[in-house]
Amino acid sequence: MRTLKLALLGFGNAGRTFAKILEDKKQEIRENMESDILVTGITTGSRGSLYNPEGIDLKKAWSDLEKQGSFDRNGNDYSQMTSMELVESGEYDVIVEMTPLNIFTGQPATDHLRKAMERGKHAVTANKGPIAWHYKELKNLAEKMNVQFYYETTVMDGTPIFNLKDETLKFCKVTEVSGILNTTTNYVLEELAKGKNYDDVIAEGKKIGFVEADPSMDIEGWDAAAKITALLNVLMEADITPKDVDRTGIEKITIEDIKEADQQGKIIKLLCKGTMKEGKVAASVKPTLVEQGDLMSVIEGTSSVVQITTDLMGKLTIIEHDPDLLQTGYGVFSDVLRIVRNLV
Repeated sequence: MRTLKLALLGFGNAGRTFAKILEDKKQEIRENMESDILVTGITTGSRGSLYNPEGIDLKKAWSDLEKQGSFDRNGNDYSQMTSMELVESGEYDVIVEMTPLNIFTGQPATDHLRKAMERGKHAVTANKGPIAWHYKELKNLAEKMNVQFYYETTVMDGTPIFNLKDETLKFCKVTEVSGILNTTTNYVLEELAKGKNYDDVIAEGKKIGFVEADPSMDIEGWDAAAKITALLNVLMEADITPKDVDRTGIEKITIEDIKEADQQGKIIKLLCKGTMKEGKVAASVKPTLVEQGDLMSVIEGTSSVVQITTDLMGKLTIIEHDPDLLQTGYGVFSDVLRIVRNLV
């Protein structure tokens, strides 16, 4: 029976959901993959850390965090270890990077992944920053160190986009990528179309959880820019950053704009797109008029869509319908299983 040890950087909602899936599927993994997966370290920004080379009690870890807001300071596994300290000196086989996103630098997540791989450790990231800002460097480092590096959760949660390209589109060249990748702007535009005031839409969105406390990264198109950058870096080897994206958010879209579009039989959506032009990949994020009844026009609420155009398989469309944390947790879980499968 093979044992694979994980170190988790970050233990927010997605991290806890991943841990619950891992615990729930433990026996099936043993039976079908002849492997045990242990978590030896967990770090958080303000709720303490845990470390035990023999394995952490995951049920206690997420229970303590959800009930009292922090890990048990009197527990045997409690630690003051920082994320970087765990990366550099902890005992693990796979680093799982789930720290908060810095959309303008991809740090410190990139350094966490780099240091882990330099130690010969496999790496999984749910943080899109490293893929948007430093993908080529990290990919090359993984190849040099002969370690596995996966990132399915960075765009559209656990939807198998990168896996699709890796596993089932062998020798296909991707020539274009487009889609609706930011659910906040999708929600805001839909609510504005109902005649609601912008400030009221934002306030209501925050209340029900669709909108972040600071929605500017979504509204101004930065989140969408990071996601399309990640897609293009992986699927088209673009080697770009979010600063290279021709970006326009929805902050200047008015109810009058939406009404005018409706009179034309159209709807406004924040579309992401990447195409090959003169040997280079050009990327954009822009409010775009879409014909009512077009596929893009019916992507609503928290749903997302990506279209991948290839030379051998034509255009493929993948829709993620109203995801929740389970899909995000599964994305991380699926990446870990890829590592297990490739090691067996």
